[in-house]
Order: sequence, then C-alpha cells, then structure tokens
Amino acid sequence: MSGAAAGALGFLLALGLIGLGVPVAVAMAAVGVAGYWLLEGWYGTGYILGSTPFESIFPYSFSVIPLFVMMGVFASRAGLSRSLFDLLNGFVGHLRGGLAVSAVGASAIFGAICGSSLATVATIGRVAIPEMRRRDYDDSLSAASVAAGGTLGVLIPPSILLVIYGLLTQSSIGQLFIAAIIPGILGALLYSAAIVLRLRARPQLAPASERTPWRARLRLFGGVWQVLALFVLVIGGIYAGLFSPTEAAAVGAVGAFLLALFAGSLDRATLRDVARETAGLTGMIFFILIGAALFNTFLETTGLPMALAGMIEGSGLGTLQVMLLVLAFYLVLGCFMDSMSMILLTVPLLAPVAVALDIDMIWFGILIVTAAEIGLITPPVGMNLFVVQATVRGITQGRVVRGILPFILADLVRLAMLLGFPALTLWLPGMMF
Repeated sequence: MSGAAAGALGFLLALGLIGLGVPVAVAMAAVGVAGYWLLEGWYGTGYILGSTPFESIFPYSFSVIPLFVMMGVFASRAGLSRSLFDLLNGFVGHLRGGLAVSAVGASAIFGAICGSSLATVATIGRVAIPEMRRRDYDDSLSAASVAAGGTLGVLIPPSILLVIYGLLTQSSIGQLFIAAIIPGILGALLYSAAIVLRLRARPQLAPASERTPWRARLRLFGGVWQVLALFVLVIGGIYAGLFSPTEAAAVGAVGAFLLALFAGSLDRATLRDVARETAGLTGMIFFILIGAALFNTFLETTGLPMALAGMIEGSGLGTLQVMLLVLAFYLVLGCFMDSMSMILLTVPLLAPVAVALDIDMIWFGILIVTAAEIGLITPPVGMNLFVVQATVRGITQGRVVRGILPFILADLVRLAMLLGFPALTLWLPGMMF
C-alpha cells in the first residue's frame, strides 16, 4: 500500500471512529499513533509520543485560548444576556417576529464576547424562549431562532474556532478576527430576513406586540454599553494595531471579569466555578489539539496532503470548482460531526490544497468556518438543536428541526455571497494598520 493510500485509509478510519462516538481527540490520537507505528516502527513512534504532545501546545501563541475561554466564562456569569435581549426587544419587539429577531441579535452580540456557540444558545435561550412563549410565539420559530443565532458565536470574533484555524495554518489570528466581522453581521441580517419571510407565509407563528416608548428604549442602553465597550476595546485594539491577539485576549478576560464584578455576580464560589470551567474547557481543547497533532504527523508522513494537492492541481479544476467541492464536503460532514472536530480533522488535509492553488488563507478560513457553522444546526447531529431542546422544557427535537430550514437556507445564501464576493471577507483585513 502506498503512503498516500495509507493516509486516506487512516483519515476514513478516524472519521468512522468519530462517527461511532469515540471522542475526537482519542480517535485522532489512536489512528495517528497506530498509523505512524505501522510506517516507522517503535523507535519513531516513541519519539513522536515523547515530543509531539509538548510541542503541539507549547507555543506562546496558544495562550490566547485559555484567555478567550476565561473571557467567555466571565461574560456568561455577568448576566449580560438579559440586558442585550431587552435592548433589542425594546426596538424591534413590537414587530411581528420581533422577539425572534431580538434573540438573533442578542446571540450575535453575546457571541462576540463569549466565543462559544453552545454557551450562547444556552444563555440566550434561557432568556428569550420563555419570553416568546409568554407572547404566544410558536415553539418551532422561537427555538430555531435561538439555535441559529447561536451559530454566530462560532464566527463573530473572538472565536475559538478561528483561533484554532489560525494556529493550524499559521494564519494571522488578528486578520481572521477582523475578516469575520462582515460575514458575522451578514449572517445576523440574513437570519432576521428568514424570520420575516417565514412570517409572511405563516403569520400565525408570531403575533405583533406592544411598542416600547423611546424614553424606555434609551434607558435600556444603560445595561449594555459595557458590553459594546468591551467588544470595541478588544476587536478595535487588534484592528488598530494596539494589541496582539494574545494581549487582546488578556484585556478581554480582565474586562469581562470587571463586568461580572460590577454586576455583583461574583463571590468566592463563583470564582472557583469560573476557574474550574475555564480549566476544563481549556484542557479539552488542548487534548484535542494534541490528538490532532499526532494525527497530522501521521498524515504528513504518508504524504497524503501533498498528493491530494498535486492531484487537484493536475485535474485542471479552477479555484471556484475546488471551493465548491470543499464547501459541499463540509456541509455533508456537518450532518454528522461537530464544527471543531471538522476543522481539526480536515484543515491539515485541505490547507496544502489551498496553498497550492494560491487561495487566500484568510478567505479560505472564513468560508470553511462558516460552512462548519452550518453543521451546528444541521440534523441529525446539529449540536445547537440539542442544546436549545435541553435548555427549555417542553420543546421536542421535531419542533426544533421543523423550524430550522429557513435558517439553513439563509446560511447557504451567505455562503454563496462570501464565495462570489471575496471582498466581503478581505476588505476590512486589508485596511488594518
């Protein structure tokens, strides 16, 4: 068996193990070590086991991960979700479907300081869905709007998934963050349009509500200006060249701590919980990174990534055709895997293809993270669908799935726009200082 064929077999085996429920870190590490042993023997395997786990998480740039995780945990504890939802509800809640639009907007803003899709869905869902139920919204619309809005936390910076992509491909994390701003805003607008268009066809899903007076609307700003200030400080600092991504993560973590402190939601027990949650999430991510590094070492030894790049170069396919194939691959894979697993498993395989075709790695990263994001709401394994069901009692998986199709279509429109107009992604990074 040739090296490339062994690599392809290992990739399919890892994919199969993950599909069977084996943790992604364990699946990639097991296939990587076993495959390397078959190719290089015991001595080579002992060497990579002794060096690769340390080298895969040792670089200073990886310190951005626990800092952004801590920022998100503190933001969740600060009780910001209610203030964000109330503010947006004050402006658009009186419109038919306005509460669902408010849930999408609150998810986008909260995701910007949380960085986790699942945490955004759980936090916003606990606030928004009971309010929509109180105003007689259909559960299929309310649950689907929260599940879809939560996906924006994967893309809108700071995003852990973009950090991991940047570390895997040696791309600028700062440029990835800035590049994700317009696609993230576009996602929120298209989700809102999906809600409006669905209610035109079925207005009985959501009634109109009473209008909030302007004086009350202005008062609502008092509860969220800190959130907007923190986002501007972190992302604006990166854009202006004042902070590196690691420094911005530290500033964001301290800022989120202060928000939680001033909100009166911190005590000794809460701080202990924050530290435990941050350590647990960071450990999980680092464990996955170690597994990915062992698997990638095996793939590089087989020569599969370069063989795949050479095959595609020799096929005569253009950049657009290759990108369509890649995105279709991610959309299918998203039906069965979570977004982080997809990125860690496939980016080392596909990045050499993108480099060989001279595809901009920032644009490529935003596109594949957007495609992976769709997997979070794609049945049967869309993680956000399960989280929103678990967050509020009485919502069945069937009702969530029935309401999610318009949001998937909105995502496909966004993906087509980003593919057809690269400037939507690359304009802001091109203006960075």
